[in-house]
Amino acid sequence: MRLPDADFYGFEDLLSEREQEKLAQLRCFLAQEVAPHAARWWQDAYFPTELLPKLAALELSTPVQQGYSPLFAGLVIAEMTRTDTSIATFFMVHHDLFVEALHAFGSQEQKDRLLADALALRITGAFALTEPGHGSDVAGGLETTAVRDGDFWILNGSKRWIGNGTFCDYMLLWAREPETGRVRGFLLDASLPGVHRRRIENKTALRTVQNADITLTGVRVSEADRLAGIDSFDDIKHLLRGSRIMVGWQAVGTQLAAVDIARAYAVERQQFGRPLASFQLVTEQLVRMLGNTVASTGMLARVAELERGGYPSAASRDGAAVGGAPGRSGGGSRGGTSGGSPGGGMAQAALAKSYATRKMRETVALGRGILGGNGILTDYRMAKVFADAEAIYTYEGTYEINTLIVGRDITGISALR
Repeated sequence: MRLPDADFYGFEDLLSEREQEKLAQLRCFLAQEVAPHAARWWQDAYFPTELLPKLAALELSTPVQQGYSPLFAGLVIAEMTRTDTSIATFFMVHHDLFVEALHAFGSQEQKDRLLADALALRITGAFALTEPGHGSDVAGGLETTAVRDGDFWILNGSKRWIGNGTFCDYMLLWAREPETGRVRGFLLDASLPGVHRRRIENKTALRTVQNADITLTGVRVSEADRLAGIDSFDDIKHLLRGSRIMVGWQAVGTQLAAVDIARAYAVERQQFGRPLASFQLVTEQLVRMLGNTVASTGMLARVAELERGGYPSAASRDGAAVGGAPGRSGGGSRGGTSGGSPGGGMAQAALAKSYATRKMRETVALGRGILGGNGILTDYRMAKVFADAEAIYTYEGTYEINTLIVGRDITGISALR
């Protein structure tokens, strides 16, 4: 008898036949090329650059740009995370931030020069926004500077927690122009003089991801490498909204993995002469894990619909009709916004991320408990899932910050200071 899997409500059935076939292809790839090695990569803090040509061959970069649905794009990230959170995180940083920024804000010359190689992973990108002293408050606290000098810009400052930062060819780097206070975006060649990179060591999560501290000392960047489509920090919000949604999908994928592992263990593990799954308390925990997973998937699936059709504005939530006209989207390709507002959909993305990651934390804790002592061994996968969940809970806005964003939206009063 074939038992139902963790997609208990059949969200994949909402995909087109083409999308279902592509997702099946991705599953085969992950089972063959990633799953057998993921624990070793994680333990060794090793990033498998040799995997990149095979990953590129799947042609899954920026799926919505290729005519796939936002739901499919989200399920791609969930499925990658289900197998290995670190590989999914690399994919998101490169494609959902770096490549999407090229699509949305790059000049035609920049696209002609970089886009094909970025899509094929012949070059890799990073997203350099966070700084040593500024994470949640980086919008107002951005300290890295960009000073115009003829046809060049001089960059000085520091960045921290930059995924792919140790090996990337380019960084999408954000800096503030001191004279005007305007935020500028640059396609920074990571090999330029004055760019110094150092890997962050001793992580207990996402160990395969190569996070770096970046120091910029008098780095000269050509005006041709400035993203002309960036006028203010509001433009960054388009990218951050899309990335925040994808992290929500990572929370879904993490829970799918936890349910897979815990259920298999509960069925196979014998205690007191019978399977763990035959005990009522264990069954209740498995069902609670499944319920969390289904609820999180449902919320993210609805966000995917909003990405395609347009986020509801405050007026529409008060009873006016929701317009379906697409506006400028997260990363320039994800669907409509409320009236084209830079902040359109940010509260919906924040709620999805905060809710799904909170449920994820409970789900992986229950799963780790079901495995008992084996739940702290990477041999059983659950320990790695449990550890990686903590990074998902934190990045792309902590639970608290995302909660305050939603609170501001529903009350009209900001608790952010």
